[in-house]
Amino acid sequence: MPTLRQLESFVAVVDEGSFTRAADRLFVTQPGLSQQIAALEKELGGSLFSRLPRAVALTPTGRALLPHARTAITAAERGNAAARQVTGSEGGELRIACVYSVSLGLLPGVLRRWRAENPDVTVRLFEHRHGDALATAVREGQADVGVGPVPAQWRGRQRSLGTEEMVVLLPPNLGADDVMSPAGGEIALSRLEHVPWVQYAPDHALADVLIDACERAGYRPRVAVRTEQTAVAPLLTSAGIGPCLVPAAIVPPVFAGTIARPVPSADRELLAYTGAEPDALTTRFLGLVARAAVLMPDHVAAALSRS
Repeated sequence: MPTLRQLESFVAVVDEGSFTRAADRLFVTQPGLSQQIAALEKELGGSLFSRLPRAVALTPTGRALLPHARTAITAAERGNAAARQVTGSEGGELRIACVYSVSLGLLPGVLRRWRAENPDVTVRLFEHRHGDALATAVREGQADVGVGPVPAQWRGRQRSLGTEEMVVLLPPNLGADDVMSPAGGEIALSRLEHVPWVQYAPDHALADVLIDACERAGYRPRVAVRTEQTAVAPLLTSAGIGPCLVPAAIVPPVFAGTIARPVPSADRELLAYTGAEPDALTTRFLGLVARAAVLMPDHVAAALSRS
């Protein structure tokens, strides 16, 4: 039978997309990691990866193994945590998967409340760039609960957290009077048709949000800079690179430019969701996140009311 160490090595290579990065993550040498994968392939009777020049890709055998490998690793970790909880050495662990914008905006305040009420429970975050990857992580047992956009055809338990409102951040060097709508506090996206934007990498979920909003305004947005890091977009806008479209919850408390609502609007519903039978710890978190989630921070609401 495959060993837990072999399965952990396999999943690390999948997650990192590289034997070198996986070895660094597991604090082992690359030859040692390769030996674990080779032993696992010998046990299963087939190769798990196709080695590409700069990456690795799963074979059909690897794709078949992956969800079961994740489940086995999660079960082992949760079994260890449960045993430690019984002995009194640990209060348990809550595993949360989310998209990056949620970990930046919504979750810090929620986790502050959670830690105050559950000081003995360890929290582990798994952050994803796209809602599809987030849903897969919860479906495959990597996490107890997912927090992010509505997943397609979800069959487990769900709690709505409300509507996440997107706002446009304008750099200080772009005059708000030139682009603001007559009503004030709003920006007609059509007025930014010829302005290059700070955008996210194409496989980032927020990249699609901006493109969809601008296409509804009649154009495809030009690119000034693309970033893979959610938190970097407001910083680039502050530096004068170009406007960006971000969730209200991630706008920094101190922002030198202008904050406004886009027209047409760009909103999305957020959910906390689990498998069909969440345990007591996960159920408790679902209740708290539904009560404590803040999607429109006070400093953003105040800035919009002043515009």
